[in-house]
Amino acid sequence: MSFADRQERAEQASGPPASAQAVREAAASRPIYQVKAEFFKTLAHPARIRILELLRDGECSVAQLIPGVGIEPSHLSQQLGILRRANILQVRRDGGAVRYSVTDPRIFELLEVARAILTSSLAESSQLLAELRQSASGAPGRSPRRTGSA
Repeated sequence: MSFADRQERAEQASGPPASAQAVREAAASRPIYQVKAEFFKTLAHPARIRILELLRDGECSVAQLIPGVGIEPSHLSQQLGILRRANILQVRRDGGAVRYSVTDPRIFELLEVARAILTSSLAESSQLLAELRQSASGAPGRSPRRTGSA
């Protein structure tokens, strides 16, 4: 039995994640900004973002996710558990395999908005960097340096 298979069996034995109802009830007792902060904290790990990117094309098993995420199987299992407990991922058992998928496909829209914001920000930074390089290379309007006293 491979390590990935053992990890999948361990996932099965760990029991079901908190129900969506339990999460909604806990969220209802807190201000929405705190609930949002917890949601974004759940996403705030590169491996979790990569897992979600890989799940865009459909459900995957742990063995299928390992090469794409690039972390040890035990660490991958921990990250999957965090996403499961937050009800971002759901689990389907397929024989001996555990298959993961997102609970709400709007998570992909959120990732696309984040990509667009980052792309825009990087484009603006790139433009600023080009302007700074141009001004540093002696572009018109730059006064020559004086040495000594007059």
